[in-house]
Amino acid sequence: MPKIESYKQGTPSWTDLATTDQNAAKSFYSDLFGWSYEDNTMEDMGDMVYTMAVSDGSYAGAIFSQMNDEKEMGIPPHWNVYMTVDDVDELATHVSENGGSLLMDEPFDVFDAGRMVVATDPTGAVIALWQKKNHIGAGVQSEHGSIAWCELLTGDPAKAIKFYEGLLGVKSETYPMGGGGEYHVLTVDGVGVAGVMQMPEHLAAMNVPPHWSTYFQVDDVDATLEKAKSHGAQIAMEPMDIPEAGRRIAFLMDPQGAGVGLMSPAE
Repeated sequence: MPKIESYKQGTPSWTDLATTDQNAAKSFYSDLFGWSYEDNTMEDMGDMVYTMAVSDGSYAGAIFSQMNDEKEMGIPPHWNVYMTVDDVDELATHVSENGGSLLMDEPFDVFDAGRMVVATDPTGAVIALWQKKNHIGAGVQSEHGSIAWCELLTGDPAKAIKFYEGLLGVKSETYPMGGGGEYHVLTVDGVGVAGVMQMPEHLAAMNVPPHWSTYFQVDDVDATLEKAKSHGAQIAMEPMDIPEAGRRIAFLMDPQGAGVGLMSPAE
């Protein structure tokens, strides 16, 4: 598949893992996805090491040690989702008027890679907004070991969708789900780029907050899930077919407790 050279505004373009054991996570995901790594020491951030995951010669995501303030707040290890924007400084001024909140005073530069800000949508889900400089995000998607889909679970899909439409200019489409309910797809120029769905009742009962999740494409969902289990992962959702999308998915908790999805190639 051709390498990705750019992303349109409103498209998920990058994902990184904040974890409590960086070396263990690197080993786990290398075994799962076949990743190799490039370690980058961030001297201006206390010598934090930001590990770039490489798949098929392109960057697919990253892994870093979770910040102490997040640990103290009881935030578990997690995958972050970044959406590409054209002008992060301009959009940051419109987050609050669309019902969201900034988690920092203003956007900041990430060296010469890009410029970003982190926000919460009106339902409480965290999303990073990324304006590229030298780093567009993932150079590969929808191949084994790379991003296949990003999805928001929230208690109020309509409120969340209104936020992303108003801030980013994306559109949305709604589809019936098997067994009842609806599935919403955010679109850019008519192409589906991310999903939004109602938080399942069993997760809401566990007080799981609204959040974005990342699904990685794998050649064989069932075999990859079994491999993950053998390396200490826990199953959060058994493999299931999504006939409407022509895909098979599963969801797991990695050995450090971060949730991540697996998704088969589209038929």
